[in-house]
Amino acid sequence: MKTLTNKNIFQKYPFVGFILFGLLLASIPTLAEMGIMKNGYVTTIGGALIYAIAALGLNVLLGWSGLISLGTAGFMGLASYISAYLTVDMELPFEVAFFMAVLIPTLLGILVGLVSLKIEGLYLAIATLAVSEVLRKTFEELGQFTGGFSGKSAQYPTLLGIWVLDRTTMYYFIIFILVIIMILTSNMMNGRLGRALNAMRGSEAAAQAMGVNLLSHRLIAFALATIFASVAGVLYVHFVKFSYPSTWVLKMSLDFLAIIIIGGLRSIYGTVLGAFIVYAVPDLFLKQIPYFEDLSYVLNGLLIIVVIIFYPNGLISIGYDIRRFFRKLKRGGTKA
Repeated sequence: MKTLTNKNIFQKYPFVGFILFGLLLASIPTLAEMGIMKNGYVTTIGGALIYAIAALGLNVLLGWSGLISLGTAGFMGLASYISAYLTVDMELPFEVAFFMAVLIPTLLGILVGLVSLKIEGLYLAIATLAVSEVLRKTFEELGQFTGGFSGKSAQYPTLLGIWVLDRTTMYYFIIFILVIIMILTSNMMNGRLGRALNAMRGSEAAAQAMGVNLLSHRLIAFALATIFASVAGVLYVHFVKFSYPSTWVLKMSLDFLAIIIIGGLRSIYGTVLGAFIVYAVPDLFLKQIPYFEDLSYVLNGLLIIVVIIFYPNGLISIGYDIRRFFRKLKRGGTKA
């Protein structure tokens, strides 16, 4: 009887790998308490995981569907302000605020999806950027709702009216949401929806010939991207505990684009890897090196160039190359 190897288990049951990955991330606060790493690393890594959630949505849109968007930051910011307003000013339960903060931006994202039927490529990128800039200007001017340039503050959430979260438990909550989204993304993209989106990315005419409804699948792609960005926005405002208009700018949307290019298009683990490189590495390592503190953005740009030239499938493919190298060494040793 053929036994399943570890590799076969992870291929047949991807959720097992995602859960183990989440448990590995959950050990970081314990390591910080033991003094193995700095306590501030928990905040930095938590922020990287939030970025990863939003970037997964962009990866679904760009990597699997072939549609570009530069409006991720705007949708993420809108969700953060809605959640902060409903929980602080309206004193509504966190669960209600979470639902509304995801629903409202998603409806707007679906409208953008309708626009995508008429335009594509660079024109679609500019259209989504315009939506994001309109939202950012709204955040600045609608002071009664957003606090204007002073920003909007929030608190750690209370789940089900019972569990009051702190920084560490909020970090665990972020990991829980990330693992759920990774599992859902894997199931969707490896199923009928993923095959339809890939067909649409390759050739819309061929996809239509195979029975793929372009309208519904474009709307689904934009809805998923907006949902992930909105979830990330809610987690951000309740983890960092503030939201400023200056946060939700073009640079953030470009950071998400850099994350999926550096990590790997159509790769879930690659997206998380890219989020660590773009968001966490500058804070954890580069800023500790003299004269490198202000060069993190330059290094990100250089890294994108290097990845495009040598690893067009993202840095996640390095692991495949390493395994292939060791397999060759093993075969060579066997022949010898």
